Amino acid sequence: MSKFYLTNAIPYVNAEPHIGFALEICQSDCIARYHRKKGDEVYFMMGADENSLKNVQAAEKAGKKTADFVKENTQAFIDLNKALNISNDDFIKTTEKRHIRGVEKIWKACEKDIYKKNYKGLYCVGCEEFKKESDLMDGCCSEHPNEKLEVVEEENYFFKLSNYQTKLEEIITKDIYKVYPASRKNEVLGFIKQGLEDFSISRSKERARGWGIPVPGDESQVIYVWFDALANYITGVDYAEEGEFFKKYWPADLHVIGKGILKFHAVYWPAMLLSAGVELPKELFVHGYLMVNGQKISKSLGNVIDPTEMAKKYGIDPLRYFLLSEIPATADGDFSEKRLEERYNSDLANGLGNLVQRIAAMIDKYLDGQIPEGHTEVDTEPFDRHMELLELHKAIEYVWSELKGLDQYIEEEKPWELFKTDKDELKTVLGNLATSIKKLNEMIAPFMPETSEKIAGIFKGPKVKLGKPLFPRLEG
Repeated sequence: MSKFYLTNAIPYVNAEPHIGFALEICQSDCIARYHRKKGDEVYFMMGADENSLKNVQAAEKAGKKTADFVKENTQAFIDLNKALNISNDDFIKTTEKRHIRGVEKIWKACEKDIYKKNYKGLYCVGCEEFKKESDLMDGCCSEHPNEKLEVVEEENYFFKLSNYQTKLEEIITKDIYKVYPASRKNEVLGFIKQGLEDFSISRSKERARGWGIPVPGDESQVIYVWFDALANYITGVDYAEEGEFFKKYWPADLHVIGKGILKFHAVYWPAMLLSAGVELPKELFVHGYLMVNGQKISKSLGNVIDPTEMAKKYGIDPLRYFLLSEIPATADGDFSEKRLEERYNSDLANGLGNLVQRIAAMIDKYLDGQIPEGHTEVDTEPFDRHMELLELHKAIEYVWSELKGLDQYIEEEKPWELFKTDKDELKTVLGNLATSIKKLNEMIAPFMPETSEKIAGIFKGPKVKLGKPLFPRLEG
């Protein structure tokens, strides 16, 4: 048994989670469940970034104390995990003592690369970083075009990122720290080759409103939220103590993030670890953005969709299935409720649900419910290959192509006619169908765990257990 340590990007909790975040956690959960089924000892870490200035400003706007506001919104993310049946092993908050101790430790471990200087620049609160003129589009941040950039001038601590130019280029080029897909790897290398500049890793206590982790030995400064937040990947496995738990699970096998925070994870994070003398993670999986009806998700556009409401309306597994099959794993995709309803009826109600019901009903009718033995030609290799390559949408597409093959097999063999003419052949055919659906059900499990349990229950034991349709059709 080998260990598999998987992490999600920890979100700001300045607002409740939307459907775009649901995509990421469903992807991570699918990967975690797949590795558990393989027999790996999985540790799946999630969390909440509670120390952001965005959180402070959102709390002020809401007329609430920052601590109370953050606690409420963090709970919304924890509740979403339950609503989407996410199987995380831990959830770290950046206000926890274990995290704070770990952040102080990595700061001290990086001190040879930390210095203090006066700085003036344009600051995007949405990204929580200073922007260069070359980063801007029409004078605005490309990620947050509706948010005004702040002109900030103060004395901060800086990290000597420039010291790691050559080493970072080497580890990304040689896949020592693998960035996937290749397009994102090339993007990172392009950024590094432009020349790395030192970056600010603290904020004045006044500008941070006193919220955040104080710089060790300097109470007038608060540690920059990204230097703080990135450390969650090690603080969550007890970097502060560096005991057996840390030695067992670090380095991370896979970080799952969105493309908007690529630079932080592919440049800043490995540089921090190199400076601190901590082993590098193995791989960074970068997914695209989820659009809504062709538009980026935005409160100002009024297109924010609550994933919890979608799960209540359509079911947890149908929502998970749609997000993981409709959206390409590493590219931008579109969420449309109309499209979700179409895929529900075609793929789930008429497809998987109907096929399972059909096979079970024929065994019940023709063989008195006794499940015969059979063999299957379903090949797991293509599914495993897609999963190992993190091509989640292709993995589930393969399963559905095999399900259609079983439908075709039924039409060709015509069990209803074999019942009249050849009972032995009937048992063979129905045995093959039962064996095949059970094999495919193992592949369905990481994507739709509850559905997989129901299917396993139908074909468990000597006799089929007929029940309600798995996916009642949506009408109207």
